[in-house]
Amino acid sequence: MSRLDGKSALITGGGNGIGRAAALRFAGEGARVVVADYNPEFAEKVAGEITDTGGSAVAAAGDVSDEASVDAMVKTAVDAFGAIDVLMNSAGGGSTKDGPVTELELDEFWRTIRVDLFGTLLCCRRVIPEMLKSGGGSIINIASLRAVIGTHGADAYTASKGGVLAMTRAMAMQWARDGIRANVMAPGVVLTERVAAFIKEDNPIYQKSLLGPSDPEDVANLALYLASDESRKVTGAVMRLDGGASIY
Repeated sequence: MSRLDGKSALITGGGNGIGRAAALRFAGEGARVVVADYNPEFAEKVAGEITDTGGSAVAAAGDVSDEASVDAMVKTAVDAFGAIDVLMNSAGGGSTKDGPVTELELDEFWRTIRVDLFGTLLCCRRVIPEMLKSGGGSIINIASLRAVIGTHGADAYTASKGGVLAMTRAMAMQWARDGIRANVMAPGVVLTERVAAFIKEDNPIYQKSLLGPSDPEDVANLALYLASDESRKVTGAVMRLDGGASIY
């Protein structure tokens, strides 16, 4: 048997980067996947990649920071597969407009909070009742190494991901007795297409990361463990995936 046979997963930000890698990995292990993304063309493309190789997937367009949009994504998942066993909140990210609290644009601060933190909250808020109906599930949130160690230059992003980390621990406490597990992945540098475009091999990050930056597939492998029953006794964990950067 595959590791996710019989499970259905909703993955936000599933159209590219970490979300896409997780969608393909989950489907390869037998999961039925809802690929949700702000860009409907990206979502359709990834869902097509899955179905073309014999997997089961549907696409859902949606903005995680909008309540009606999240409601529609969840309805798509339940209508398609009857339940949501795994929620992976991959949507979000920082921008070059971020900076120290004394310099960053306030509009950028609220944009980051609304997508990365509020968007994660909304998706959990809507999916948890569905998980309760079916006896439990696994929530996988993505924070960042920035939320665990001291860094500089991206204070809005750091604040939003710190909030995700703390909120996930609270959810783990709240719903453990109902069979719902909530965990956080805290990646360091992940070489998505967007990141790889401006981080070259002479960047100091290659020295600080003892094993080098991660690929999206590395994060997807950790997410697969958290989605599967292999991690049935793991909740409230903050799992670093940083190539050893945090011990440098």
